[in-house]
Amino acid sequence: MSPRGFSCHDHATCMSDMLERAETRCRDKGLNLTPVRRRTLEILLDEHRALGAYDLLAQLAAEGLGSQPPVAYRALDFLVNAGLAHKIEALNAYVACTHSGADHAPAFLICRGCRAVAEASTAPASGRLGDAARAAGFQIERTVVEAQGLCPDCQQDPAA
Repeated sequence: MSPRGFSCHDHATCMSDMLERAETRCRDKGLNLTPVRRRTLEILLDEHRALGAYDLLAQLAAEGLGSQPPVAYRALDFLVNAGLAHKIEALNAYVACTHSGADHAPAFLICRGCRAVAEASTAPASGRLGDAARAAGFQIERTVVEAQGLCPDCQQDPAA
């Protein structure tokens, strides 16, 4: 077992399940999951932590899949727009969506020590934010919830 966000899981099964869901989602929506896009998703799934575009580009270039920044940025834009990845605004980095295919409002728990990211589902429209929006006559279309702190492993590390 290896960590998924901050919990243990069967990483091989996780990867294969998420890739299968991504292929199905793309096929159902008529989207083209090219080799570069698929490999970018595989890298994000394998890491379970936030990766910057240049981190991804280095791996893609090492595998002969392109060495120019637009290669990584286009693949990431596709994955985000397809609902297969999320941009972590606070880190200017990306993570694979662990709820791909579901319409959801994610919240991200970001470890400042190891950069691991756990994705949780939220319902901001039904909480205090939703109450404030309704009182102002505002309709929420998108939220970004990011909490930074230390994961269980990094809490045990005095260097973190």
